[in-house]
Amino acid sequence: MNPAFKALFLPLFLVNTFQIYMPPKKDKKTDKLVVYQLFTRIFGNTNLTNKFYGKIEENGCGKLNDINSHALKSIKELGVSHVWFTGVIEHATLTNHESFGIKKDHPSVVKGIAGSPYAIKDYYDIDPDLAVDVKNRMQEFENLVKRTHEADLKVVIDFIPNHVARQYNSDAKPAGTKDFGEADDQTKAFLNCNNFYYLPGQYFNVPDGVNPPVTFDKPYYEYPAKATGNDVFSEKPGINDWFETVKLNYGIDYQHGHTLNFHPIPDTWVKMRDILLFWSAKGVDAFRCDMAEMVPVEFWNWAIKDVKKQYPDILFIAEIYNPNNYKNYIFNGGFDYLYDKVGLYDSVRRLMEDRGDANDITRVWQNESGDFANHMLRFLENHDEQRITSSEFAGDQSKGPMAFALSMYLHTGPIMFYYGQELGVKPDKAEGFQGDDGRTTIFDYWGLQEMADWNNGGKWILKKLSKEKQELRKTYQEIVTIGLKSEAITEGQFYDLQYANNNGQSFGYDSGKIYSFIRFTKKQKLLFVFNFDHRVSQQFELHIPDHAYDFIEIDRKDYNLKNKQGEIVLLSKEGIAEMKLEPYSYRVFEIK
Repeated sequence: MNPAFKALFLPLFLVNTFQIYMPPKKDKKTDKLVVYQLFTRIFGNTNLTNKFYGKIEENGCGKLNDINSHALKSIKELGVSHVWFTGVIEHATLTNHESFGIKKDHPSVVKGIAGSPYAIKDYYDIDPDLAVDVKNRMQEFENLVKRTHEADLKVVIDFIPNHVARQYNSDAKPAGTKDFGEADDQTKAFLNCNNFYYLPGQYFNVPDGVNPPVTFDKPYYEYPAKATGNDVFSEKPGINDWFETVKLNYGIDYQHGHTLNFHPIPDTWVKMRDILLFWSAKGVDAFRCDMAEMVPVEFWNWAIKDVKKQYPDILFIAEIYNPNNYKNYIFNGGFDYLYDKVGLYDSVRRLMEDRGDANDITRVWQNESGDFANHMLRFLENHDEQRITSSEFAGDQSKGPMAFALSMYLHTGPIMFYYGQELGVKPDKAEGFQGDDGRTTIFDYWGLQEMADWNNGGKWILKKLSKEKQELRKTYQEIVTIGLKSEAITEGQFYDLQYANNNGQSFGYDSGKIYSFIRFTKKQKLLFVFNFDHRVSQQFELHIPDHAYDFIEIDRKDYNLKNKQGEIVLLSKEGIAEMKLEPYSYRVFEIK
């Protein structure tokens, strides 16, 4: 194992400073969920042709059936509790499924060949690309849910409430259900009962620069034009807008002062609540809610309460980027968890790229501590963010585990893997519409060598993977295991040591590169020390203040700290421990 990956458990006695976080009491056993996001279209695909803008017949496509019991068992071994099956609901695509009664989409309003999984075409159906037997695609999804539950895992799917595909058309909706826009008055720009926003008298214009990779017989026609998904109220959005989508109307008149009109309950609210109930009845355990803050918090309060009346254990995870909205969407909206992108992800990413300040971590938990730190979902990769190994990010898979450990251990809240992160997947060329941007495509058919090797003929074993990749996965697995088995991490209080070592009293402690804290319960005390310097070792004194000793209730005396390799570290009765950490490495000490 690479020494930079190791978390060294050292028996020791220690505590923190004036900076304390006590997680709120909660009814459920733990918030320390481990989510594994897999992009369903690519995860099971063993076709590695990878032709630029290749069709499904050329590049292949993963199927729901590929995620068999062996795959789920292997995912479970990482310590995962929830699997997020990304892109399972039917979305706009350039693949022709007319023989199955599914209308074609116009190439001018589809991104890529496979299409964006966030341009939903039918909320009541499964993406036909993912089915072995397209006519039985819903049954194949239900079988996947059953397999997942049998593997002692929970099912997460996307819920995309803010927008739909421009050519939304549900052919699988329950009897008596009206489509979005079916009953709209299209002569009105805004009505409480309309599902869409209209630009009366104006035709929609495809953005300049859109060059579909397939030919088409006639131009795309939309009259009157509808507002675009990212709140663009123009008949001609830009190519960088979400031009392939249409904004849904939740009762906010954006063009007239953002006035609210929630009485009577907007029709979109009812339709979306019913969609949530439909998938909940299929056995879905959690919804990852796309761009949740673009939908009014009043809707979430109403809908989540309604769904939880029937399915009290179901979870709602919000993609959200404005820290000013965090408390509102948790305590008023009813969300269980929120993305921690703007906070911890951004701070840790800078450190991984050797341009950050470890003191930023203290600022993050200060902003999030108190009553909602355990609601923050941490991650280093997802489909929106660049891969750790990419040249646009850290450029090195070995930079991931330590940052992941910090994200796992800092608070009691959940954490997430993105498929292939644990194997060091590295995008290195343009894959289609998305281009060469450090991400794995979500718009086109593609295959990943690491997934194909892991798949290994449906056995989902690791022996075809290189020793380096197997070791990387094992390292991530060990980090999760420590986190889940340590009471101090799953439910303990937090004590930040940064301030006690940031005042010149601690010799050699570079607070811009070193970060230290304690997590503790009555039964377990853990000290964490991270060195984010990429080039040089850090030798320093770590200072444990009087207040920390008092707070975690340990005696002030000399302690010998010993790790498994026989190294002895003395913690003196004055609260000083002399430490040395190799470049970009960390240690975990248990205070017994």
